[in-house]
Amino acid sequence: MTSEHTSPDGGLSAAEQAVIDQIEQEGVDFLRLQFTDILGTVKNVSVPASQAEKAFTEGIYFDGSSIEGFVRIQESDMRLDPDPETFAVLPWRDDAEGCAARLVCDVINTTTGEPFEGDPRTVLKRAVERAEEMGYTLNAGPEPEFFVFDTDENGGPTTETHDAGGYFDLAPKDLASDLRREIIYNLDAMGFEVEASHHEVAEGQHEIDFKYDDALSTADNIATFRSVVRATAALHDLHATFMPKPIPHINGSGMHTHLSLFEDGENAFHDGDDEFDLSETAYSFLAGILEHAPAIAAVTNPTVNSYKRLIPGYEAPIYVAWSDTNRSALVRKPAARIPAASRIELRSPDPSCNPYLALAVMIHAGLDGIENDLDAPDPVRENIYEFDEETRKEYGIDTLPPNLGAAVDELEDDEVVLDALGDHVAEKFVEAKRAEYDEYRADVSQWELDRYLAKY
Repeated sequence: MTSEHTSPDGGLSAAEQAVIDQIEQEGVDFLRLQFTDILGTVKNVSVPASQAEKAFTEGIYFDGSSIEGFVRIQESDMRLDPDPETFAVLPWRDDAEGCAARLVCDVINTTTGEPFEGDPRTVLKRAVERAEEMGYTLNAGPEPEFFVFDTDENGGPTTETHDAGGYFDLAPKDLASDLRREIIYNLDAMGFEVEASHHEVAEGQHEIDFKYDDALSTADNIATFRSVVRATAALHDLHATFMPKPIPHINGSGMHTHLSLFEDGENAFHDGDDEFDLSETAYSFLAGILEHAPAIAAVTNPTVNSYKRLIPGYEAPIYVAWSDTNRSALVRKPAARIPAASRIELRSPDPSCNPYLALAVMIHAGLDGIENDLDAPDPVRENIYEFDEETRKEYGIDTLPPNLGAAVDELEDDEVVLDALGDHVAEKFVEAKRAEYDEYRADVSQWELDRYLAKY
């Protein structure tokens, strides 16, 4: 069975041959064939660079039953098909591997020869195809935040922040400026176009923004970004984490995501005659996002810890509304200097999510809004954090689910978001998240011991 990227005669395509040539030019010793499981954890198989042609023409086989949410033991054989467009040399060297390069792969069901329905990249490709059938291309621009902590004497992570900086601070408070610079160098070497970086609000918290791209490239970039940040930090005996809320009572880490649709090369979200420069297409897409926001949360905020971030008081976007002027709403309309920059910003996602699944459900929700000609509510320009419950009801403003269990309930009741995931991923995802939440509910936390053990 040949790769979908190969030429019709079964040989190497031009793109694949270009990768082979670059491997020789760069002196690459090993290839890391990368994919993600359903929960978004990056997995990889390392093969000698001499196996590159075989990887392209025959694929690399692996045991799918060992991967979270993939298949049962009796259906274990899976195949990795590398996407040559994702080739990048890793800018740091490993003593065991020497010079290594990365290729993102599609997972193939060896029984049918078709893309595996449980592969998150396949789920996103299906969403992209739906958009293309409607005449659209989706661009996405993420803003991932992360914390940097010291490690202990054994190299394990702590919650001792590496610096005491605050929002946009400079050295000496922002001791991680050199680390951010090195991360940016590494990202640049792997083909990223980094647009900005800065210290975030909390001590030890940082943000690095890279240029928007099409949905599939953006998801690949998010997965790669997380790996580069963690690997670069580890080289300095530091621990970088994308856990949404590692420290209580301070701001958590989000991954605000900017979205826009293009049609025939033009921004389908832009209308210069509108008060907010948004087209009817944009309003319907926005309405779809708001309509399905509670179910989307299970995918964009997929951990128990995600909901420790989504509480009032920490710039948390928990209110299902949109605005052009304040950040208390779930969706914001950022200012745009040129028509091509008209977009909406979904502020709820956090960087623990599987980027392929998260973008897939955003796309399907927005397209559902367009297909059903949904009307967006009026923008809310007041600070929703200051509204009492009665005022929120007057405005018709709902809130996101308060915890993971409630979010999974919303997911199971939303056919659009379930269809976006597909039967296999939806079933395995819900199963895993139910188990996670049940385990959390059964646990006794240190907070409970401190509060109740001596008192009762």
